[in-house]
Amino acid sequence: MEFHLAGQTAVVVGGHQGIGLAIARAFAGEGCSVAILDRDPGAPAAAAGISGEFGGRTLGIVCDVTGEPAVMAAAARIGDEFGPVHHVVFAAGVGSGKFGFPFWNLSPDDWLRVFAVNLFGAVNVAHAFAPMLIAAGRGSLLFLGSVAGQIGSQTDPPYSASKAAIVNFMQCAAKDLAPHNIRVNALSPGMVKTKLNESVWAAGQQLVPENERESYDDWAAKKMAKLAPMGRWQTPAEFGAMAVFLASDHARNITGQTLNIDGGQVMHS
Repeated sequence: MEFHLAGQTAVVVGGHQGIGLAIARAFAGEGCSVAILDRDPGAPAAAAGISGEFGGRTLGIVCDVTGEPAVMAAAARIGDEFGPVHHVVFAAGVGSGKFGFPFWNLSPDDWLRVFAVNLFGAVNVAHAFAPMLIAAGRGSLLFLGSVAGQIGSQTDPPYSASKAAIVNFMQCAAKDLAPHNIRVNALSPGMVKTKLNESVWAAGQQLVPENERESYDDWAAKKMAKLAPMGRWQTPAEFGAMAVFLASDHARNITGQTLNIDGGQVMHS
């Protein structure tokens, strides 16, 4: 299947590692110019690595998405260097770093940073890049959600609620941008080996007596066996492949949707 994305520009926010990096690599593999925005200082090196692997133009910008002026400045720099922007992926995300079951294990202050990154960061990015997508006359905006946002996960309520809000905002944006031929969707991971997923395990283990603690792999295996019918990890590359598909004309009538790559963890009757 040909995706015909060569020559277009994709921006991946949170593209320094994990799912975001896999998505950036997938766009580069299709011949896109790729810009990575990430608060991690390694963003420029990640972009250079992609260029070395696939060729083409890349740009890495260190940017904290919680600051609107910084996001606006990054968007302007990308426009100056790459010209029209056709695809934007918001893959940044953080958890509270605590085990939130029951929810009063956390304090209201624990919610602030999670929402600042996961929701308001997404809003900042959408505001910065929507005019550029509209100017290009076509394109896609993709948010990284989570199955936690669909099932009310008790593991980390701030994270869960922020991802539910992302889905709702995605639907609003899809309606607003449809007249401009821009499609907006969300991808929701289930169990993926990332630092964020590992932090969930680490937070939970702190509440377990030392002699009852499990390794990350044992914990994950039990969780997958319990929750996911397929019983296996999802991989970052799967999200890269789906992001590229959703950016292509093969998905020209897919908008306002949340697509779960979760091994069957969330099913809707």
